[in-house]
Formats: sequence, structure tokens, C-alpha cells
Amino acid sequence: MTQSAITRLATDIGGTFTDIVLEHGDERFTTKVLTTPHAPEEAVVEGTRLVLTQAGIGFADLDVFVHGTTLATNAVIERKGAKTALIATDGFRDVIEIADEGRYDQYDIFIDKPRQLVPRELRFTVPERIDVTGKVWIDLDEAAVVAVAGALKAAGVEAVAVAFIHSYANAAHEARVRDILARETPGIAVTLSSEVCPEMREYERTSTAVANAYVQPLMAGYLGRLKARFAAEGYTKPIHLMTSGGSLATLETAARFPIRLVESGPAGGAILAAHIAAERGEGKVLSFDMGGTTAKICLIHDATPYKARTFEVDRQSRFMKGSGLPVRIPVIEMVEIGAGGGSIARVDTLKRITVGPDSAASVPGPACYGRGGELPTVTDADVALGKIEPARFAGGAITLYPEKADAALDASVGKPLSLSTAMAAHGVAEIVDENMANAARVHSVERGVVVSDHTMVAFGGAAPLHAARLAEKLGIARVVVPADAGVGSAVGFLRAPAAYELVHSKFMRLDKFDLAEANRLLAAMSAEATELASAAAGNRALTETRTAFMRYAGQGHEIAVALPNRPLAEADIPAMREHFEAGYRQLFARHIPGAAIEILSWSLLVTTDTARPPLLATPAAAAGPKPIGMRPVFDAKAGKTVEVPMYDRLAMAPGARIEGPAIVVEAGTSTYVTAAFDAEIDGGLGLVLTARKSTAKGQ
Repeated sequence: MTQSAITRLATDIGGTFTDIVLEHGDERFTTKVLTTPHAPEEAVVEGTRLVLTQAGIGFADLDVFVHGTTLATNAVIERKGAKTALIATDGFRDVIEIADEGRYDQYDIFIDKPRQLVPRELRFTVPERIDVTGKVWIDLDEAAVVAVAGALKAAGVEAVAVAFIHSYANAAHEARVRDILARETPGIAVTLSSEVCPEMREYERTSTAVANAYVQPLMAGYLGRLKARFAAEGYTKPIHLMTSGGSLATLETAARFPIRLVESGPAGGAILAAHIAAERGEGKVLSFDMGGTTAKICLIHDATPYKARTFEVDRQSRFMKGSGLPVRIPVIEMVEIGAGGGSIARVDTLKRITVGPDSAASVPGPACYGRGGELPTVTDADVALGKIEPARFAGGAITLYPEKADAALDASVGKPLSLSTAMAAHGVAEIVDENMANAARVHSVERGVVVSDHTMVAFGGAAPLHAARLAEKLGIARVVVPADAGVGSAVGFLRAPAAYELVHSKFMRLDKFDLAEANRLLAAMSAEATELASAAAGNRALTETRTAFMRYAGQGHEIAVALPNRPLAEADIPAMREHFEAGYRQLFARHIPGAAIEILSWSLLVTTDTARPPLLATPAAAAGPKPIGMRPVFDAKAGKTVEVPMYDRLAMAPGARIEGPAIVVEAGTSTYVTAAFDAEIDGGLGLVLTARKSTAKGQ
């Protein structure tokens, strides 16, 4: 069977919608259905039936199934995970509470720290001690572990994290605790920090282990039900899960390490944006993904998303590092804020319009859905402004009630501020656009890049409605809305490689380098990562990338240095120094000659080869499409409603061009082209918005 003949399904569960994409040969079928929070697999099965019916095939005809979900993230944010306990080294009961002793806002005495996933009464300790080299100083007190097991049963604990000091250097004590708990409390899920995060820095490692334990029963149960439902429908092949790092893992690996799924949906969107960038030769891209619950912004350079090794869940201050719970996993770096179509708008005590971070989600949903929602949302504002054609929303699958949107906006925003319905809706839209623009500015400044020289790639159900205005605020002159943008993250799942990445801490001085030990560690990591990646890769070839995280002795942060994909030799040691010093000079303009260098951690990534797509050809100019109607849209600058032409995207051929203002409708979303832009269809069926003149930043 050729690659083009493979039938592939991708599903993405969001807070409001579940997106489904089916690629059957050269055809693509998509749909959006409302998420079913009580049983998320129900929406997945329902949506899959719809696209399979469109294609005229059944579940048994699927060859590949890729799935992404926000369930793990939502469980942490909403504190709906398992009743979890922590077993730590004697004297280290409060590692997660003490954290790094820092304050994310040192001048605010009223800061809110995130509520811990394990309350203090469920944090237990046992005598044991291992040093930084892995040497045992105090043997594990197994009787104490048995006593803790009894306390776990008495407390009704469902999951437990085991995080001992320096267990990354020697995991024997943690492994023995798992054996004892399996004997004494067989129904409790156990997470070992030495497996989920074998790295230095006790707080981050313990926090990651606790978060993994907290969501493991929920995710294992959900994934088991999903597998059973699909098997009952006739699909018995493997299910692949999208991870936060932008790669695919097996269902079994995901059930074991569900914390790696916390950003699976947004990661798929970043993979799509990187693919779009490669097809169009875009060197600098700002990925903008706005769904029903959140907006995600990611920087992509040279068709590669920025990566990070730490991610914070449940930030108490949306732009402040350190205000959330850290999880140390491979992750695509992005900023995520509560600014989606379902984000709720209200007027605060200072008479200011605020939007989010809370969302109406799918139940009850925005007021215009007519499902019981009474508070106004961003989607209600877009409907009231006229940017959404109710008859074509979600391909006509969801009926909208504009009068309910107007009533909600009037009650919560218009009357308190003495504004008309249209001006109240405009205020909500401007606030949410400015929130997203500010997030993009902060992220770009932290990375030292100029956001205005990037091309924006906009996708997700709500992003195309807001992309042009957001681009105006950021001074961006080019926006690409890809085909099937409304289900963009799910499309990205089908572009992701099968891969697995391991990071393992092993301290080593470069001037006292132990070649044998380094090669032993890398060989063991290679074997483990290859085994886990192969399960998801099938018969595809695998490549390996090795990295060392190095720093000057005593410094606090490391620089990634690429290693050769083979056993290290004596000649590699001076090369490692040269590469580290070059990286240090790039960051700090100069290096420190002769200073001692140390390696803290080692990374090994095994992945399938993903060749870049060929560049798209520029299409010849085509006749402009005829409008399918006119739509009244409120123009805030003019202070009145104006008639705006509406176009069917499927009727626009490559090379077709239209002038803004205009609305381009399709099944999964609509694109609002402001008066500052013109738009055309490119060779990859992307809708490209180009500024008529350089947009003014902050406009």
C-alpha cells in the first residue's frame, strides 16, 4: 500500500470542540462536534462516524489513528485528578511546597501560589539516602514503606508518586518501593520520579512525578475506554497519542507517562504551522492557534518550533514564570492564555471589560448556542459584530441564536457601561485581541526576536476571525490561514513523527571525563528510546540525535551541545568544549577561557525521518470569485454597520484574489479580512492575507 493510499484518522479533544480529520487517499474529510466532558470518547466516536460516512468507509478500513487531548491539562487545572500521595526521603516532605524558595512577583505580598496536587497530610517520608554519585548512604527502611502502604489504603489513595533524593543517579530504592506497594496495595497506581523525570533539581522532578501520578488513573481509564470503543466499532490497530514535544507515542506509553500529553493538542498545531512554513519557504513564523477555550502562540524559525524542557501548568499569573506547577518534560515552547471563543466576558469592579480565563466550554457553551449559557463570550461578540454567518457556523451542524448573544452582551457588558450592543461586542473583541497581542509581545521579547518581521499562521476555530486584527496590532504584514484551519491541530497530528526523547542527569566534569561511563549511559538511553519510538514508528526508519547540557562549573543554567551519533571518543572532548564555548559566545558575546566545564544532563531523541515538503509553486492569477452574499458587520472606526461581501472558500481557486473588508466562510471556521488586508489563495490552498501597506504596530 502506498503512503497516499493509507487511510488516516486524527482526533483532537478541546475544551469546547472535538475536531476530527480523515485523510482517505487524496481526499480529506473534517468535522467538529461538541466535546462530551462526562465521557470524552463519545464525541470522538460520534465525529469519527460522521467523517467515515462522508468517505463511504468504516472503522475497520482505518490504517492509522492519531489522538490528542487536553484531558490531562484540564484535570490538573480543575483539580479533578486522582487522590494522590507522595512518598519522599525522610526530611524532604515539603519539597513541592518549599519549591525553589523564589517568588514569581517579589514585590506583591498577596501573590497566589498554585494549590498543590498532594495535600500535606498525604505526603509521607521513609528513611533512605543516596548521594549525587548514586552511592547508598542509608539503606531503604522497608518496614517503614509497609507502614506507609497501610496509611495509603486507610486514606483511600488512588495514586502515589515516589520521589527520593538523587534517585536519578540510582533508582534502586524507588524501584524497591514500587515492588512493596505492588504487594501491599495492588490497586494503587505508582509513578517513580526516576522513570518519569530522571534529572537533577528535586523540586521539578518531584512536581513532575506528582503530576504524572495525579492524572494517571484518569488517563489510563479514558485511553482504555477509547481503545475498547474503537475495537467494538471494528478498529483493532494501534492508537498513537500526540505528545507535548510534537511526536507520537503508543497508547501504552501514554498511559504510563500521561504527563507527556499535557500540551498534545497545541503541539499538533505547532507541527502544522512548521509544515506550512516549510511549504512556503517562511523563515520566521508566529503560530496563532485560537480554539474554544484557549489561545496558543508559538515561535517557529527555519520550520522548527522552539522547544523547551520545562512547562508550567495552572499558572496563577498568565505571563509570570514561576507562578504555575512545573513539569519537566520535552515540550514545544508556547504561550497559552484563556482567550478562546468560549472565554467569558464581564465588567469588573473598576468598570473595565475583562475576558477569560474561565470559559463556557461546550456545556453550557456561549449564549448564542442556546444550550443554557447566559454569560457573554468571545463567540457571542463575534456573532453580534456580524463576523459569523449563523447559517454556516460549524458547517451548519450547530444552530446559533444571535438574539441570545445580544441579550447576554447587553446584560453583562452593555448596561453596566451604558454601551450599545455593537459597542459592547466591539469592546470584548478588542480586549481579547489585545490580550493575545500582549502575550505575543512578551513571548517574542523573552526570546529576543522582533515579532513584526514574522508571518502569522492562524488556525483553530476562532483564530481566522481574529488574525487580521491581531496582525494589525503586532505590525505583521502577512497572515496564512491554511486549508481546514478550523481543525488545524488535528491536521498537524498527521504530520508528526513517531519519536521518543529521554533526558537523564549524570554529572561529569569535562576535564575528568569518563568516556566509558558516558557511552554506557548513552547506549542505555538509546536502547530505551528506540524501543519506545519503534512501537509507534511501525516499519519507518529511525534516526537518533544526542545532546549534552553543559555549563561552566557553578553556574545555574546549561547550554545544549550536539553530540555525534556514535560512541564518544577522546577526540570528541576538545570538540565538546569548542561547541560549548561557541554557544556561550552566541548568548553572552564572550566565553571564559580555560574555565572548568561540567555536564549535568544528557538527551537522546529517536525519531522517524520527516523530510521537508517541496516548496509550493506560485499559481497564476485567477478570476476573483463572486460574493455569495453580503453580511452586515459593525465597523467601530466608522461607528456604524457596513455591508461586507461574503465568499465561499471552496469556490476560490488558487490565484484568486479579493479585497478587504470581506468574510471568507468554510465548514470549520470563517476568516474576517479587515480593510487593511487583501487576500488570495496560494498554491497550497492557503488563504494568504497581505497588508496593503505596512500595518502600524499598536494600531
